[in-house]
Amino acid sequence: KDLEKYKGFEKLAGSRKTVYEGIVEHLEKLKTSFGAKPHEGLPEEALYLCDTVKPLMAKLRAAVDAAENLMEKGAYPYPTYEAMIYSHHF
Repeated sequence: KDLEKYKGFEKLAGSRKTVYEGIVEHLEKLKTSFGAKPHEGLPEEALYLCDTVKPLMAKLRAAVDAAENLMEKGAYPYPTYEAMIYSHHF
């Protein structure tokens, strides 16, 4: 929905398309990586999750944070950190 507002004016959309495509790319890498985790034992699985999966999760989180900063609050499909933390003040 956010990109639809810029149809015909793509230059005004800034980095939105790149950021949104980055989310999909990071999510696919995370899914693939998680599906490839070893099942040899808990220590090996824990190391894999820590060394391989966790950094991919951080990259996805950074991409989602960047998208959150670009989108109007009404277009964001999830509550923002601000809304979750400070909702009792509204």
